[in-house]
Amino acid sequence: MTPVSAAHNPVLQDVWNALDGLTDPEIPVVTLREMGIIRDVEHAANNAVVVVITPTYSGCPAMEQIHDDICSTVKALGLDVKVRTQLAPAWTTDWMTEVAKDKLKAYGIAPPNRKCGAASEQTSVIHFMRKPLQAAEAVECPRCGSTHTFESSHFGSTACKSLYKCLDCQEPFDYFKPY
Repeated sequence: MTPVSAAHNPVLQDVWNALDGLTDPEIPVVTLREMGIIRDVEHAANNAVVVVITPTYSGCPAMEQIHDDICSTVKALGLDVKVRTQLAPAWTTDWMTEVAKDKLKAYGIAPPNRKCGAASEQTSVIHFMRKPLQAAEAVECPRCGSTHTFESSHFGSTACKSLYKCLDCQEPFDYFKPY
């Protein structure tokens, strides 16, 4: 879906179209837009644009590559570009499109299996720490579909994923943590 501001501005529409081809450096089957990382494109002075991005988490090592990819893509259109990182509201897996979740699963990464809610509905860290521990939700194996899985490490190939193992097909897999 194209933001309303781009609907009446061919330059912004061209930028959105170009950015639609950029994939996540760590998960090349999903685009930055499908992941919800690219938040907005704004028109700036002197035929320049500002691309607003939000990292999946504050220490994401892919952000420098994402920044460079955005700059080279927009510059190829003959435009000056500035990339602005916006940390609030914090990125949430709710921003991922259903297409992204389907692509993750097909790629062998279990997508997040629950909604986190709007930023205003999210539980504060202090409240969360006081909350009693709850049983973990079942995570479906992206290979065989079994929910007979367990978390073998809270951190997988990247910090935003956990490492799981399926007890039915015996395959390890990453699970994109919901947050």
